[in-house]
Amino acid sequence: MSTAIHHGRNIKRFRDMLGIKQEGLAFELGEEWSQKRVSLLEQKEEIEQDILEQVARILKVPVDAIRNFDEDHAIHNIQNNYDSSVINGGPTVNVKCSFNPIDKWIESLEENKQLYERLLQSEKEKVELLQKMLERI
Repeated sequence: MSTAIHHGRNIKRFRDMLGIKQEGLAFELGEEWSQKRVSLLEQKEEIEQDILEQVARILKVPVDAIRNFDEDHAIHNIQNNYDSSVINGGPTVNVKCSFNPIDKWIESLEENKQLYERLLQSEKEKVELLQKMLERI
């Protein structure tokens, strides 16, 4: 198992799981960001704390989730739990959620929808501005 945790890959994992495109993340990060810059960010092994915090806030995940998630370790834990449940005669999963996962999922979908609507509105405003500029010519 590798010991180095790759912050950029973790951002990509969480972004993909949430269905957010690089363009959407760039839009939320601000005007100085682009899809290309997000792509470069996702290639970085270690990311500065302030950027990690900003991305975590946008993705609505804890900073520690991005900073500490280790796919090899997670797969190892899943595999060991599966092996243990098979050996012991079946799964003995006892999960007590303090929230309804479906509600959280729907909430995330709604937030993504709002994000895309804001992005679409911004693009419409850009098109209108360009049309006005072309009319002046």
